[in-house]
Amino acid sequence: MAAGELLSDADRITLDRVIRRAEQASRFEFSVYAGPAGEDDTRSFAERLHASLVAPARSVLILVDPGRRATEVVTGEDVRRYLTNSEVELALLAMQDEFAEGRICAGLVRGIPLLAEHARRS
Repeated sequence: MAAGELLSDADRITLDRVIRRAEQASRFEFSVYAGPAGEDDTRSFAERLHASLVAPARSVLILVDPGRRATEVVTGEDVRRYLTNSEVELALLAMQDEFAEGRICAGLVRGIPLLAEHARRS
């Protein structure tokens, strides 16, 4: 998990636990990037981060750039077999409610389990 100054040490510990549970539930890998996407388009930046992961086909990457008020979720090929775009949108809506109030960690804590639950293989 990469996280900028937006997350405290306590937030990182919380997110590590949430991610670990999500990975156990879904059997896919979850990563979070919270910080600026630089000059790039946020989607392109998120896709490049996702491609650099150890197992991108089996991974979900969540990018949060509060400065741009942007959130991106990139899913790998294997994940997309179980997690639909509609389900990703529902998780994004849940996260964005918290992000709008400046609660980055709380948004991720709401959204990651939703993504994991929908990505769970039957």
